[in-house]
Amino acid sequence: MSSSPELGRSRGGGRRPGPQPGTRGLTMHITQLNHECLLHLFSFLDKDSRKSLAGTCSRLRAVFEDPALWPLLHFRSLAELTKDNFLLGPALRSLSICWHSSRVRVCSIEDWLKSAFQRSICSRHESLVNDFLLQVCDRCPNLASVTLSGCGHVTDDCLLRLLCCCPRLRALRLENCARVTNRTLAAVAAQGRALQTLHVDFCRNVSAAGLHRLRAACPRLALRAEYSAAMMPDQPQRGAAAHGTAFRKLLPS
Repeated sequence: MSSSPELGRSRGGGRRPGPQPGTRGLTMHITQLNHECLLHLFSFLDKDSRKSLAGTCSRLRAVFEDPALWPLLHFRSLAELTKDNFLLGPALRSLSICWHSSRVRVCSIEDWLKSAFQRSICSRHESLVNDFLLQVCDRCPNLASVTLSGCGHVTDDCLLRLLCCCPRLRALRLENCARVTNRTLAAVAAQGRALQTLHVDFCRNVSAAGLHRLRAACPRLALRAEYSAAMMPDQPQRGAAAHGTAFRKLLPS
């Protein structure tokens, strides 16, 4: 039987390319890559994907636990702070916690103005950010940038410790952090020697006088305070009539 002249030829008329010499059956498993290559691949994954891969073998677990993998951490909710899908270490340079939720409005109300229901909402997370930042203070001395948005329970004391424990901090950006006061501004003047940028936007308990003192003490500091000095600050506890002002505090006057 004669063979067809079309066998072994592609439709374009040329011969189909066969396997190249020495490449038959060539495969590579991901764990055969060196540590540096694995770090590079992991850097393209989100926190959950990194954690999932780390659970497959000890080799990938070692990559997940390498501090060099974690120079940047970004959290979009406070619940993410309680997960075990990230690592705090000396390689961390940039940290951001940006919580955009309707519950932020509740957190921003003064404690004595909150209803029992509002207090119960806040009790579930009011210490989360402060406790997390204390861990950062202990483990991340090389931190250079921190952004906190919607963190209504973060305190002056916590930020003061952050400034003391992270001497290389160059940028601190705060937005809608209701418990931040002029004490944080004074701490920046006293402890923020490396700080180049400070934002205190929509922080109602930061006053114009406090901003003026900080500008005088740190003339080279890039300071921004959108609406902060124009907002209604916290007031001493008063009668029941004061409850009508609770949500007005969230808006510039």
